[in-house]
Amino acid sequence: MPVFKIALLKGDGIGPEIVDSAVKVLKKIGELFGHKFNFEEGLIGGVAIDKTGEPLPPYTLELCLSADAVLLGAVGGPKWDDLPTYKRPERGLLGIRKALDLYANLRPAKVYESLISASPLKDHVVRGTDFLVVRELTGDVYYGEPRGIFKEGDKRVGINTMRYTEDEIRRVIKKAFQIAKDRRKKLTSVDKSNVLEVSALWREVVEEERKNYPDVEVEHLYVDNCAMQIVKRPSSFDVIVTGNIFGDILSDEAAVITGSLGMLPSASLGQRHALYEPVHGSAPDIAGKGIANPIATILSAGMMLRYSFGLKEEANLLERAVELTLHKGYRTPDIYDEGTKKVGTEEMTDAIISALEELCEKLV
Repeated sequence: MPVFKIALLKGDGIGPEIVDSAVKVLKKIGELFGHKFNFEEGLIGGVAIDKTGEPLPPYTLELCLSADAVLLGAVGGPKWDDLPTYKRPERGLLGIRKALDLYANLRPAKVYESLISASPLKDHVVRGTDFLVVRELTGDVYYGEPRGIFKEGDKRVGINTMRYTEDEIRRVIKKAFQIAKDRRKKLTSVDKSNVLEVSALWREVVEEERKNYPDVEVEHLYVDNCAMQIVKRPSSFDVIVTGNIFGDILSDEAAVITGSLGMLPSASLGQRHALYEPVHGSAPDIAGKGIANPIATILSAGMMLRYSFGLKEEANLLERAVELTLHKGYRTPDIYDEGTKKVGTEEMTDAIISALEELCEKLV
């Protein structure tokens, strides 16, 4: 029986509740398919500060480095807002991303038919949308040097440097091609090569790598045009790959058109390590009330099955179980509308598990 070691970082706010939901679903997957998941908890964020004085204690980092994958809830909250920047909960998240060398962030944008009315776009525009933004995570203008605010004569000037090495570009482009090959075989590369030399290099690397993936269709778009096309024709995209700052903006735009942050998972992948987490925050205002939407975290666990463990059949079944549960009308308060069944965190989790069992029976 395969054994997978998962580091659980439940974090703050609703983090413990939604991670517990994902664990419950993973255990059911293990039961249905004959896998074993070993879970070990570590502290991160505000709860880690309260107990150890640090947002990322050394033992948590050691745990994550030794795990097959990391599942994170959420970090932060107003309780810790007055701390110095280097001590705030978010520093734990930044620290673990750097330590694990997580260079590719994956953000799905999928519109469920049952929730299509939640999208701000018209039904006929958004229907069938199911694409993935692959964002380079460790380079670009956020990390380039020099940077800072300087004096030039008697005036201040702010400087940030957009910088990429060929190797930094190539590894995320390869990852995006590999993902596109396993999806609908279309890759959209986004840059600003008409005015930026760093983007010109980006496009050159894409063209070099496309020769290794002849079955994948490649489309190049300037970032401003891509932002427009995501609104005009979102269902035409499959995999979008782009740099850090462009990906930051486009993935948030993609999130809006789906209609609910509570539904959106994410993955951050490196060569040897990976971290999975919901897109939404810690929502301290509803923590402990049993009403948090666990779907984004459960789907993040599904991404773990797919990208870290190679369990594609199990990941597909989990995604179908979420769709079936929504089709049956189950809704947590954040996605509730009249005529559907309002449920809490545990009830939604149990409904997804029941759907898993129902779908699994049909496979036999």
